[in-house]
Amino acid sequence: MKIIDTNDEGLRTLIHDYPRVIAKFTSKDCAICDLLAPPFEQFSLDEQFRNTAFLRLDAAENPVARKMMDTKVAPFFASYCRGKLVECDTLREKDEVLEMLQNLQRCTDVAPQPA
Repeated sequence: MKIIDTNDEGLRTLIHDYPRVIAKFTSKDCAICDLLAPPFEQFSLDEQFRNTAFLRLDAAENPVARKMMDTKVAPFFASYCRGKLVECDTLREKDEVLEMLQNLQRCTDVAPQPA
């Protein structure tokens, strides 16, 4: 699935529209955000994560995201299963993002989606 660029309002809607969601909160001039952009895109296209929506939000342009970033630094990731927050944290490495995705895959509330 292609990465969806969205805002706070879209996030609130999309976490209920898709069974699994991972959101990446970024900020300008964030070297780690840029470094994790290619792996995040690769994960979004990976068949094993086809039931997961990948969202990207610019923290500076979204009040809720900006508030979350007051205590965390970019890139900040949050995962949701059926609209409920599963985990959230600042991630700095590709393997940390993959681990969050794998944890999200274990969410048992999600019925398989048809291909």
